[in-house]
Amino acid sequence: MKNSLEYNYIEKYLTSIRAKGRYSFTLEEIVKEFDVSQTVIFQRLYQLKIQKKIAQIRQGFYVIVPPEYTSMGTLPTYLFLDHMMKFLGKPYYVGLLSAAVLHGAAHQKPMMDFIVSETPTPRNVKNKKHHIKFISKKTLLKEGIIQKKTQAGYINVSSPELTAFDLLENINMFGINRITTVLLELHEEMCPLRLAKIAKLVDNKSNIQRLGYILERIVEQEKLSNALYRVLKKSKLEPVSLSHLKSRKGNIDPKWKIIVNMQIETDVW
Repeated sequence: MKNSLEYNYIEKYLTSIRAKGRYSFTLEEIVKEFDVSQTVIFQRLYQLKIQKKIAQIRQGFYVIVPPEYTSMGTLPTYLFLDHMMKFLGKPYYVGLLSAAVLHGAAHQKPMMDFIVSETPTPRNVKNKKHHIKFISKKTLLKEGIIQKKTQAGYINVSSPELTAFDLLENINMFGINRITTVLLELHEEMCPLRLAKIAKLVDNKSNIQRLGYILERIVEQEKLSNALYRVLKKSKLEPVSLSHLKSRKGNIDPKWKIIVNMQIETDVW
């Protein structure tokens, strides 16, 4: 521990953190670094928050706010996410609409950050500056997680193929129309071989049928849809409603065995 009699000792320490390319810190590391009481540290951290030089994301975890983000009062989530999830001890990836945006499907930019994590998930973060929603999964599909570089290092992100299946897995949250709108842009980043591999690992016939139907009939991407059809070829397909929130009445698509019980409407023209 350092004997810290200087008034701005914490600021100097935070400057050294930023020099290493990091934007965040924990209360625990500050306590270990300086030979002062927690009361004194809390007082100084409070003053720095008032000055908008730092922001508290959750208990024990803070971000350093550089001048270019002062008006925001905090940082974009991607600049501290990886450090925060390591602090929480939880594997994760940026998923769903948030991942779709990172892959270029910017038409459906969400009002919150969607982070997929193992059960039990951390508490959601919701305040004036951040809305981070954690989506629970028993296990994360490592084969579908890639890394994207940020100014603060790397973050885990679901691949375009896993993103598509995750969206369908959360169909109640987004609905078929919005998911299809995303796929109209996301398909450009999808690979037939990778899609087939993820489909086998996901092992959800109903969602493979839905995704195949949308990719072929609406998005008009036969290479992608054919890759999914080959996965299903040896399976006996049962009729599956396109939207299970509506009546099961409708014509059945002969190839995908999808009960077309709604008309898909998208926001992309």
